[in-house]
Amino acid sequence: MVRLTRVQQQARTRAAVLAAAREEFAEHGFVPAKVDRIADRAELTRGAVYSNFPSKRALYLAVLIDQIEKGATGEPRASVSPSSRVDALGVFARVWLERLPLVGDSAPGGRLQLRSLDGVFEDEHGPAVLAQLARLEALLLAIALERGAPARQVRLAELVLTLLDGAGHRAETSPGFGDPFDVAHACRHLGTIDLKDTWAPPHLPYVAPARTCADAWTIPEGLVDQISGDPVDLADGLVVVLGAGRLGVAEEAVRSAKPGEQVTVVVVTGDAEETGRLVRLRVSDAVGCLRRVFAPEAWQHVRLVLDDDALVASAIGLTNPGDDTESAVSVRNGVIVARADGRGAGYAAGARRREATS
Repeated sequence: MVRLTRVQQQARTRAAVLAAAREEFAEHGFVPAKVDRIADRAELTRGAVYSNFPSKRALYLAVLIDQIEKGATGEPRASVSPSSRVDALGVFARVWLERLPLVGDSAPGGRLQLRSLDGVFEDEHGPAVLAQLARLEALLLAIALERGAPARQVRLAELVLTLLDGAGHRAETSPGFGDPFDVAHACRHLGTIDLKDTWAPPHLPYVAPARTCADAWTIPEGLVDQISGDPVDLADGLVVVLGAGRLGVAEEAVRSAKPGEQVTVVVVTGDAEETGRLVRLRVSDAVGCLRRVFAPEAWQHVRLVLDDDALVASAIGLTNPGDDTESAVSVRNGVIVARADGRGAGYAAGARRREATS
């Protein structure tokens, strides 16, 4: 009999906990689920469950992430983006709506399929992070829609995601109500509306300028772009480190960059077990849908890194990064040439970079 290594045993225990938790949440839902029953299902002790996941909430988020990652295996990715904004929104809506439970599915199982967070976050922090994540999701969709478009598409993306989220909530509270094809058609129709979208945050003129410098740094290895799945090299471009509570300002960095310039948004958090998992869940879910609709070049100048271990944050000199972190550096040929911290950091570093190359 082959003896398992400690790492293999830990992996087996973790897999058993996830499988048992998935059954428990699918049968009972998040709130009524019991950690003791999960331990019994996995034939483990309660302590073994908590040694892998510090809370029921962290375990629930891990189950949803595992569900998304396994579902993404083998899914085809788009090789060509839809030819028009209208078609793109119709396809995106249909892909998103595939998560809706079928009539006859159990209510707890349907909520699990919907990635429902109802009752999971009852404090103020969770909803605040979700609001920031919603803005990041809208930005990613908007960037894809803006290819060939004459104007900013963030408001349109926000409307589409609001409609889809509403359809998901309705499916959760009233299973079988409404027709998903009607929802997809409505999303498609939104693409015909001219919202006269503009981008002019009133605080930007008052943002402190970035500081010029010439700082050598050790570029972290092994980073992966969540959008494309490709390795990330931070030897050149704008690097913006944002806490989970500041993700909405990612657009400032994207808009401040010159056309064709690389922008890398790096996400950090002060609580990897819960907030970090929430970020990974929503990012994985959104990106999974987007990849099936748009070709990779839709985001060729924007990358998204989840810095769970604060490798990038530490490399640029940040100590104790958390959910309120907002910092940016401009990198040229492997050297940091400008730094900015605090509100508007991404915009300030991007503006300094434009000045230096104009």
